[in-house]
Amino acid sequence: MPQPLSNLFDLLRYHPEEPLLFTSGLFLFLFLGFTFFYGFMRRTVTLRIVYVTLFSLYFYYKTSGLFFLLLLFTASTDYCIGHFIASSRRRGARRAWVALSVCINLGMLGYFKYTDFLIGILNDFLADPLEFQNIFLPIGISFFTFQSMSYIIDLYRGKVRPLDRWIDYLFYISFFPQLVAGPIVRARDFIPQIRQRPLIVSRAQFGEGFWLILCGFFKKAVISDFISLNFVDRIFDNPTLYTGLENLTGVLGYAMQIYCDFSGYSDMAIGIALLLGFRFNANFNSPYKSATITEFWRRWHISLSSWLKDYLYISLGGNRKGRLRTYVNLLITMLLGGLWHGAAMRFLVWGGLHGAGLALHKMTMRIAPGFRATGTEMPRWRRVIGIIFTFSFVCATWVFFRAESMEVAEQIFLRIFTEFHPEIFFDFVAGYKWVLLLLGIGYALHFTSARFEERTLQMVRRLPIVVYALLMTGLIWLIMQLNNGDVQPFIYFQF
Repeated sequence: MPQPLSNLFDLLRYHPEEPLLFTSGLFLFLFLGFTFFYGFMRRTVTLRIVYVTLFSLYFYYKTSGLFFLLLLFTASTDYCIGHFIASSRRRGARRAWVALSVCINLGMLGYFKYTDFLIGILNDFLADPLEFQNIFLPIGISFFTFQSMSYIIDLYRGKVRPLDRWIDYLFYISFFPQLVAGPIVRARDFIPQIRQRPLIVSRAQFGEGFWLILCGFFKKAVISDFISLNFVDRIFDNPTLYTGLENLTGVLGYAMQIYCDFSGYSDMAIGIALLLGFRFNANFNSPYKSATITEFWRRWHISLSSWLKDYLYISLGGNRKGRLRTYVNLLITMLLGGLWHGAAMRFLVWGGLHGAGLALHKMTMRIAPGFRATGTEMPRWRRVIGIIFTFSFVCATWVFFRAESMEVAEQIFLRIFTEFHPEIFFDFVAGYKWVLLLLGIGYALHFTSARFEERTLQMVRRLPIVVYALLMTGLIWLIMQLNNGDVQPFIYFQF
């Protein structure tokens, strides 16, 4: 086979060891080619939709192989179920169709995410253990199933109208910027944008999109990857080799790593969508500035927390069935939210702690109304104390989220509280100066004021295109200087 043709087939083929990432050179190359042709289709709505959908399916194929067929299956079944719901006159029939959709989506999600976990538990009680192979988890399955379920439930509740064209629904489910790691886009927010004509990307929108991509790239490839590879992973791999001071810094490092990793992906997804003429809602809003745990969940992974609230917490009864039931509903919601992240006891502990924290805060607000949900109305001194307390609680729970087992989490806490050794501080700083520098930059940028962020965005929107190119070139150069390994996958790819 001629070499050019062989290279083309290699480009089209799925490589399990190298899934397609926003931060890879291959994606940049493909996206530039995609946008070149996309520019000619902005006024031809149906052609544009088909073109973007085909690229999205190719993008998902490059991340999960033939499991892109699951995406087609989900889109096809829920598109048909949506029409059955809309045409049914009896409430019972409509509820049955919703139940069918939920069973299909959760059944598919449960098989791929929890079969190994359940068989492992079963084998603990069997004299002759069952033999099974690890089941591959398709990237992003948790996100596109939740997104499809939101359409069906909103349709049942009368908040959206059924889509007339299957290709439009497939476009909504498969849209590649947010396909594999969110944000979870609601049908009522996105569907009205699908057939907008003409599709116009203003200069301000282009500047904002570029800035979000640049910020997301910096968060992920510079801060998150560097502190992960050079410090955080070492601590969590074997915490007993390090002092309590190093373990505590590792926990603070992971808090920044997961924020930069996930919010970095969200920034890039929102930025890429803006360049294509579509707008997503914000998914993060400086969560570590939160003065209460309730405020934290209004700032962290907003698309998931609002999804859990609207489709799980409210469905359980919300706060409509008395105080005790409200607290129980919060706990159940967060326990299931923890289980959504993974089938392991540590995720249940993480979710349970957050559920208990939310319930305790709601209880506290009844006793002391000054501790409001958002915390923005607190006196400054109380808000500062609230931020420190909330951040400490969130970091403590991150230990369970990151540790490979409950034993590792226990080791980390033991080292922090019994083997702190502050006398090594200066040697520690000297040995990890670049890690600590990037960690400090990450926290400094995170705690900048919203007014400063808005002013920066307004300035960037007015920059000429050549400056955008120079900024991106400079960032790529910086990444090359810091990079000491392969491109790291996003943390939320495993969910």
